[in-house]
Amino acid sequence: MSSGFGTRAIHAGQSPDPTTGAVIPPLSLSTTYKQSAAGVHTGFEYSRSGNPNRNNFEEAVAALEGAKYGLAFASGSATTATIINSLQKGSHVISVNDVYGGTYRYFTKVATHIGIDATFVNLSDPTNIEKEFRPNTKLVWIETPTNPTLRVIDIKAIAERAHAHGAALVVDNTFMSPYFQNPIALGADIVVHSVTKYINGHSDVVMGIAVTNSEEWLERLKFLQNSLGAVPSAFDCYLARRGLMTLEVRMQRHAENAQAVAEYLETNEHVEEVIYPGLPSHPNHELAKRQQSGFGGMISFRVKGDISNVNKILSNLEYITLAESLGGVESLVEVPAIMTHGAVSPEDRAALGITDTLIRCSIGIENKDDLINDLKQALAKAY
Repeated sequence: MSSGFGTRAIHAGQSPDPTTGAVIPPLSLSTTYKQSAAGVHTGFEYSRSGNPNRNNFEEAVAALEGAKYGLAFASGSATTATIINSLQKGSHVISVNDVYGGTYRYFTKVATHIGIDATFVNLSDPTNIEKEFRPNTKLVWIETPTNPTLRVIDIKAIAERAHAHGAALVVDNTFMSPYFQNPIALGADIVVHSVTKYINGHSDVVMGIAVTNSEEWLERLKFLQNSLGAVPSAFDCYLARRGLMTLEVRMQRHAENAQAVAEYLETNEHVEEVIYPGLPSHPNHELAKRQQSGFGGMISFRVKGDISNVNKILSNLEYITLAESLGGVESLVEVPAIMTHGAVSPEDRAALGITDTLIRCSIGIENKDDLINDLKQALAKAY
């Protein structure tokens, strides 16, 4: 029987406990499991290799992304590291140039030490990728919308080009969540999430996940998941599974609030530019409408003046908190050039437009009028 997103978010991978009848599966903290004979077990032998709470969560996220398999990791960065470690030494990766600072740091400071080379490309025009393929290109890595300038990348067009050159496509779907975008259906081979963000949604878990339809990728990544051991705790999986249950209603509110805040910011005299895919002014608005089922809760905006004005804005906010990360129920704000993208070289930041006056805001699920009024009064006091 087919089911809607909200129903799958609650029921996928989750059944009442057969022993006690508990509607919510219990937290399984055991590190090891009894075997009926040597090598004969019920599916679990050691918790690094598998745990009931982790399996439950992996199955649920895969179901929401339209994938067959899911593998959870201790963080989004651990997910990235595991995928890159699955490549042979001497492999080449093409990445969108406007990528999360932690991913950029891993590609440029860590992957190079295991013989993996990365090229960063502006993929606003999918044809830009063609000249970057090499005989040893094994992977294309994109985020869409990108972080923090919220450019929308054409997943289907990039997938077709990657596959034509024998490369796999990885899509970081953190900003959209499975509710607003399903890259597997558009040709992605692997979809990754920082579970820390929207999937968990409560800023109390650090975790990552990769989903795929490919048995080959499943076996490669599952072997490394166990061998490298960057797995999440049972408790984190339990919390993230609980957060997943309300993903649909949270994402609806995030998007509703973000649209209202973005529309307000476009009218403020102190704001130079508002970047939100839900605005007709966004250069990729039409692509976002085709590729996504909504526009999400992330906004970036550029203010007039300099960093002193930015700091005054930040210091006068009451409900919106100055902090890294995103996707929680609470609204957060940050300055990418100094905070989340500090690892990106000054030259690359300048080329991407990640200036000191660019502010990134994760719009929460508070009352939207309170958020607008908070920004209004903070902007007024900064000039």
